[in-house]
Amino acid sequence: MEIQLHNKTALVCGSSAGIGKATAQQFARAGARVILLARNEDKLKEVLETLDNSHQQKHDFLVADFSKPEELRDVVNAFAKPASPAGRANPIHILVNNTGGPAAGWLIDAEVSALEAGFTQHIKCNQILAKACFPSMKEAGYGRIINIISTSVKAPIDFLGVSNVIRGAVANWAKTLSNELGPHGITVNNVLPGFTATERLDAIIKGKAQRANHSEAEAAALLKTYVPARRFAEADEVANAITFLASDKASYINGINLPVDGGRTKSL
Repeated sequence: MEIQLHNKTALVCGSSAGIGKATAQQFARAGARVILLARNEDKLKEVLETLDNSHQQKHDFLVADFSKPEELRDVVNAFAKPASPAGRANPIHILVNNTGGPAAGWLIDAEVSALEAGFTQHIKCNQILAKACFPSMKEAGYGRIINIISTSVKAPIDFLGVSNVIRGAVANWAKTLSNELGPHGITVNNVLPGFTATERLDAIIKGKAQRANHSEAEAAALLKTYVPARRFAEADEVANAITFLASDKASYINGINLPVDGGRTKSL
């Protein structure tokens, strides 16, 4: 099955590294015009150079910090606004919401400010992005909003207290939105990565090793025993699922949580 995203524009958040970068690269190979979004301009420029443009796409990037929602709103609205009454210069058909998770730690030890920061970076910013992209999706009769969150929405993960709370809020935000936007040909789904070889996982392994007084190699080996596949995912493997959900092949999949975790999550 060949997945094509020709004549589609995709806004991919957190695309300077990890799963976001892999997703942007796959979208470009599938024919989409890709708009990268993250806070580090230098890294975005590096990723931009790696994007396939064999379909004559004009890829671009936007710079914004998700801890500053007003800045994000201004940047995205300036890009997505109508160029004239006749139409939009930059219609967005696919939105991938993806940003770094809250810091690890026990929920009882977290300050209220940590919960507020997580809510801002995930719920507030997701809402800003969805509102900016919705008009062009509605006009096209085609839209995909895909949120990269966590298997913690199915089973909370120890020592990721604030993340468990915020990821769960995103999942319910998405389910609600899927009901509202479905009549317009817009789907809203969540991808739940398991242990994936990214900088985020490196930090988790380091913290686990320190708490257990183990080496990082021992901590990584232990985490792999939790996964029936006995290995960590590569970012491209998660991007495969995202690319499918972004395509017309997934037109009747809406409002779901899709684990990509090698079977680690115990619940169905």
